[in-house]
Amino acid sequence: MSGCIVILIAYLWGDSLLMLLGGTEANLSLAHDYGVIIYAMMPLALVQNCLAAIIRADGAPGYAMFAMIVGAVLNIIGDPIAIYALDLGIQGAAYATIIGQFVSFVICALYLLRSKTFKIQWNSFVPDFQILPKIMALGASSFLTQLCIVATTIVNNVLFVRYGMASAFGADIPLAAFVVIMKLFQIVLNVAIGIAAGAQPIIGYNYGAKQYGRVKQLLKLVLLWTAGICLVFTVLFEAIPRAFIAMFGAGGGAEGLDAELYMQFAIPCLRIYLMFLVFTCLQKVCAIFLQSIGRAKLAAPLSFLRDVLLILFAFLMPLWLGVMGVAWAAPIADAAAILITLPVMIWVWKKLGAQEREAERSAQN
Repeated sequence: MSGCIVILIAYLWGDSLLMLLGGTEANLSLAHDYGVIIYAMMPLALVQNCLAAIIRADGAPGYAMFAMIVGAVLNIIGDPIAIYALDLGIQGAAYATIIGQFVSFVICALYLLRSKTFKIQWNSFVPDFQILPKIMALGASSFLTQLCIVATTIVNNVLFVRYGMASAFGADIPLAAFVVIMKLFQIVLNVAIGIAAGAQPIIGYNYGAKQYGRVKQLLKLVLLWTAGICLVFTVLFEAIPRAFIAMFGAGGGAEGLDAELYMQFAIPCLRIYLMFLVFTCLQKVCAIFLQSIGRAKLAAPLSFLRDVLLILFAFLMPLWLGVMGVAWAAPIADAAAILITLPVMIWVWKKLGAQEREAERSAQN
């Protein structure tokens, strides 16, 4: 249903929506050609993501990963074939994407025929309004996390274009650079979210079984792995930013941009925006952990805390620093969000310790 609503809004609003989201005259035709095709697959893409989460919860994370990898590989292989061999350009990239998404959807749907702990029947599609509020409360954290990423991307797009127009870089260079930076950001963030999401059913099971010591141990492992991976990426981004930017082309994939001027903006922008990437990922992982142990009222506000702060600072910082102030909003928001999250997690850790001691006393009695 939500995918159909997205299609309806996208097709009815058309190019006006793309302009609202930060499009410029230079890239509007490309965005239109790509979006028209991508929108069509939106319902099945959303269902596929939902099925992947169900499959992981059913104890088959390997199958869910296989489905996603197959779709991604088909997309990667299909891109050069459709873009260059078939000479379809940006539309070819869109076709390769939806083919990969469709295959992933089919693989996930086939799992329903062999599921372990449940069987799909016709009445499975009838909403249970007693369970639905609980599901929505626990899922609010993940929903808000994804929604806020979209919101911050849109705000940053608009602000980079607005302040870029008043700078020596123009509107298109900051926008193209930010698109590249967000791709790198989302890759690392998705790794962190993947670690937390993979641990989620294990954490939830042990918390329900009152194995609070294991829950604490799992939290430490998730935080350590997240911090380690993010620190490696941060060092690489700060040390060799040009190499990562060049992966997306001299002008971020956009045509007609001055390559050297583009690099003059993109390199410092990447270093600034991703400076405290580790804080972003740790903060998001903490919110997912709270969701895992049923602390929905704590998880939900922490899910969008960093992004709300980022939007606030993104409006304020350019008043003093111009277009580069939009980039500086990210590390400031990251630092503020982790400082707010830290005392919350200390309280939760102490609470888990108290529950662990209580469970041990009950077992002894």
